[in-house]
Amino acid sequence: MSKPSPSSVLYRLIAAGQLAHKALLVPLKERGLEPGDDAILFELGRSGTTEQALADELGLPLESLNPRLSRLIDRDLIDRRAVGPELVPGVALTERGIRIRNSLADHWAQLEE
Repeated sequence: MSKPSPSSVLYRLIAAGQLAHKALLVPLKERGLEPGDDAILFELGRSGTTEQALADELGLPLESLNPRLSRLIDRDLIDRRAVGPELVPGVALTERGIRIRNSLADHWAQLEE
């Protein structure tokens, strides 16, 4: 099999994907977040959701989501509280979490431009 040419579309797409991946990781690392934490922050809102609904939305088993949630709670980005009209146990963004989510969204928008 021959080596792909740097001028090929596939090669350029791969290179662009690698650059985008690095550009998206920088603000996460600067804030002490891990890849995937941003998905949790974007999915949650001020009103929050149940942990199971969040796991379902993210396509993760609840068992693998729980350590992430604990870490984000320890960092004061989310907290456990009653959510929804039935006031069931769930998680929601803190004020700090909202600020960080908004700064990540601004960064994404700048990359889009």
